[in-house]
Amino acid sequence: MNDEQWFPPSDDDNDLMGNIHQRTEELYRIVDREVNEEGVFISPAFVLKDVVVFPRMISPIFVSNEISPKAIEAAQGQNKTAIALFLSDEGAEGDLLSHYLPVGMELAVGRLLNMQGSNHSALVQGRRRVEIVNILQTEPYFIVEARPIPDEYRMTRQMNALMRTTRSLFERCVELNESIPDEAQLFSMNINDPSWLADMIITSLSLENDLRKDLMILTHPADRLKRVNQILAEELDVLELEDEIQTQVQTEVNRSHREFYLREQMKAIQTELGEGDIWTEEIIELRKLIKEKGLPDEVRLQAGRELQRLQQMPPMAPEVGIIRTYLDWLLELPWHESSEDNLDVVHAMEVLENDHYGLKKPKDRIIEYIAIRSLNPTRLRQPILCFVGPPGTGKTSLGKSIANALGRKFVRLSLGGVRDEAEIRGHRRTYIGALPGRIIQTMRKAQTNNPLFMLDEIDKLGVDFRGDPSSALLEVLDPEQNCAFSDHYLEVDYDLSKVIFITTANSLSTIPPALLDRLEVIEFSGYILEEKLEIARRFLIPRQLEEAGLENEGIVFQTPALTKIIREYTFEAGVRNFEREIGRVLRKTARLKTEKKDFPKRITPAAIAKFLGPPQFFETQAEGDDEVGVATALAWTENGGEIMPVEVLILEGKGNLQITGQIGDVMQESAQAALSYIKSRAEVLEIDPESFENIDVHLHVPEGAIPKDGPSAGITIATAMISAFTDRASYHNVAMTGEITLRGRVLPIGGVKEKVLAAHRAGLQKVILPVRNEKDIEDIPRSVLKELELVFVNHMDQVLPVALHDALPETKPAKRKPKKKTASDDSDAA
Repeated sequence: MNDEQWFPPSDDDNDLMGNIHQRTEELYRIVDREVNEEGVFISPAFVLKDVVVFPRMISPIFVSNEISPKAIEAAQGQNKTAIALFLSDEGAEGDLLSHYLPVGMELAVGRLLNMQGSNHSALVQGRRRVEIVNILQTEPYFIVEARPIPDEYRMTRQMNALMRTTRSLFERCVELNESIPDEAQLFSMNINDPSWLADMIITSLSLENDLRKDLMILTHPADRLKRVNQILAEELDVLELEDEIQTQVQTEVNRSHREFYLREQMKAIQTELGEGDIWTEEIIELRKLIKEKGLPDEVRLQAGRELQRLQQMPPMAPEVGIIRTYLDWLLELPWHESSEDNLDVVHAMEVLENDHYGLKKPKDRIIEYIAIRSLNPTRLRQPILCFVGPPGTGKTSLGKSIANALGRKFVRLSLGGVRDEAEIRGHRRTYIGALPGRIIQTMRKAQTNNPLFMLDEIDKLGVDFRGDPSSALLEVLDPEQNCAFSDHYLEVDYDLSKVIFITTANSLSTIPPALLDRLEVIEFSGYILEEKLEIARRFLIPRQLEEAGLENEGIVFQTPALTKIIREYTFEAGVRNFEREIGRVLRKTARLKTEKKDFPKRITPAAIAKFLGPPQFFETQAEGDDEVGVATALAWTENGGEIMPVEVLILEGKGNLQITGQIGDVMQESAQAALSYIKSRAEVLEIDPESFENIDVHLHVPEGAIPKDGPSAGITIATAMISAFTDRASYHNVAMTGEITLRGRVLPIGGVKEKVLAAHRAGLQKVILPVRNEKDIEDIPRSVLKELELVFVNHMDQVLPVALHDALPETKPAKRKPKKKTASDDSDAA
């Protein structure tokens, strides 16, 4: 409560209260001024700066200039009231005389009391609002002409409702605001005058002086009550928020006091029972663990510092949990714990062969590592491998087999979709809920410092505003740096040099060059038909029989049935969907068995069609006849190799080249290069050079819904174009692949194994390859090489005699690799 109205009695200050009552009685004896015939009166006036007095309210005032006391003394000499003027601007009194409010207050002013210096104080009572009509005199004090402002209102239903709302809001404010005495609310309940009610509530509230002036000039009671209602509502919102905050704080304080009291009781009980303090025992236990763990020096010092901080804190301090969690991480990480490697090469070969069929390169690399470790056990650098290949080719499962062969723990971390660098390096401990990165979390899970750590899907790391996680992996996968891996949460180095890291990817194109440079890439090419059949017999069928509960039923898959599944129900380089389809067949068989119906024990192609329905995939068929304007290309896909016919038509036109079949930019450039080569060799090929201006060439690659790109179809496009221009048919049993230059040279390409296997599946007899790809045939099975004739070329002049009928004499003989039909090969095949 401010000091404008209420003076609650105090037993310790009766003399002061008596003095106040005496001065109040003096105010009541002061007479209001009477108005003349024009409804105005003349009165001394003074300016009030720091206080606004409302009618019927008593308040002390302070005056500090020479003019105001003279006006007050003049009014007291007449035993009549004076006028209080209110400045509309703050500033020096003399400069602001012309800036008073249009409404002033007629006051009864008690006797002046001298204070320190030239200051005076007096007790005043507001009588009524007045309109300032004119200033008649400024020296030696103000004399103004004023007109009383009556409180005109009617007690309507709206006015009654407004007053009741105001009283209700004021009652809530009194309940929540301890500075307003309860007597104020009781007093307001007995006021029936709306003007008096508004002024009384305004005086009771702690409002800014400018707001009080705004309320002073609202002369109509209804307007003033509405404004008071708005102010009370705003004040009530603030008070309720303060009360809510205070309640929360008090609840927390009470809880803390209660916990403190209970803990003190626990201490007393433990002391009586001869037990120690739990908090102290926990500190002792942590110190013992730090000592026994055998931590590295840097880690031990860091743990000691954090334990010292923990010991100095009260048990309920907020940071206790953060430090305790940090110490737990330091103590639970495997700093020196290692598993012993099994360096038996024979054992490793048996484990790898039993778990996986094929995959010669990765198996050889692991056997080489084991052999070197057996000869040099102190070798510290571990291999960092990257298995790259299509889905379902056994990359992840081979990692598990390698761990089993070495006797190491196997842990796996999927990086697919990781976009935050903190996922790798962790968050700093300044953040709430901070944790180490997933590398350290996985090492804690492994419980050894030399596990086989598989980083799956490394090619699917993302980059956004939170950082580049692939950059954070540079330190992890660098043998020169990972001996001191820095995690933001740990703030101490962790040794990853004993870990064998194996990463997996489906493609190398999305791996950053700096990261790829640290990896030893081992490619997993797609399985050929024979390999899939063998994998099915060794692994897939037994596993699915066991899952279906049919392992004891003697069910056998015929080879043609498995071949039908591979070629007509799956389209993949791996065997994941192949196993899924085998599982479908066996589930349907299990259903027949449970329904007491006959079920096949020999799965035939007819049974496959019955169980799996119509074929889902159709292999691109090779051409059945030799035709003009058609040549067969070989393409690489993630699911293996494919044959791809290329068609060319010659039409009347204006020399345009039209390319269709959803061809990419690189392949379009190959077509343009092939056409330019043909134009440059028109005379040799017996093509009329002028005919190019009168025809259009339409190049089309079927299956237009599938995007195609790459330079390897260059010689195929050129062959198809030459066939169409010269009307010479191409051999339907010949496929080719190779990039062409403007001079007709044939450049090497990739994916030779997959492309040759695709030609073999399609029943082709010859495959034309670049000479520089001859080294790649080592990866092709001998059974395939025996049934295909490989022709190696380095120029288009060597391609045409093999690919087209009635070939022109070639300038250089082509290097051929004939079919092998020796007895030794037959024995190998057997």
